[in-house]
Amino acid sequence: MKIKHLISVIFIILLTIQAHSQDATTIVQKANDLAMGKTSSGTMTMTIERPSWTRSVSMKSWSKGTDYYLILITEPARDKGQVFLKRLTDMWNYMPAIGRMIKIPPSMMSQSWMGSDFTNNDLVKMNSLVEDYTHKIIGGENIGGYDCYKIELIPKANAAVVWGKIVMWIAKNEFYELKSEFFDEDMKLVNTQTADDIRQFGDRKLPARMEMVPADKEGNKTILQMEDMRFNMDLPDSFFSQQNMEKVK
Repeated sequence: MKIKHLISVIFIILLTIQAHSQDATTIVQKANDLAMGKTSSGTMTMTIERPSWTRSVSMKSWSKGTDYYLILITEPARDKGQVFLKRLTDMWNYMPAIGRMIKIPPSMMSQSWMGSDFTNNDLVKMNSLVEDYTHKIIGGENIGGYDCYKIELIPKANAAVVWGKIVMWIAKNEFYELKSEFFDEDMKLVNTQTADDIRQFGDRKLPARMEMVPADKEGNKTILQMEDMRFNMDLPDSFFSQQNMEKVK
């Protein structure tokens, strides 16, 4: 009887662990779907702050699911017309000033995007937070007045990802991503992202302002302010092409 009881307890524990894992994955999926939609299009401004200078970059963006992403730089003049494209597992950069199309290798995904504290991967979502990581609820916390799930994301064995671990705080009822901590392979904190300024964008509310702060560079931060966002419009796969990089406006 004792053995049967022990087996039953182990079975219940395993089911509980599995259920929590599924719940955590569902939460991350809902947060991702809220932020991305089936498709999206918008305008935003990125402000890079350093101890001795500040620089702003304005852009338009388009996305389709997790496979397609396109960013057009509209300001400042020296960067205007630059385009970044993610298509499936490839990323490209078109620079009109020199008329060149450059493929960005996977080894560059963890590098700074346009001198900011965001990485190439952060901006074009090369890695899927849902598909490339396992998820576990490790606690709860109040962030900005919202009760949040605290969820740990660990890369799957064969996932070619940038981060060794991510910890996310997701609002329990609204599914806003309000805070994320990004760790390297040695589990050292690299960046902390926070989000606030909840606004109505089309059919949903979202944080309009995101701030990325590096852990080891005092006085450095990058602010991404969304000005306009639309979701779930028709965007064919062909929009996200190298040919369109030279035409998009």
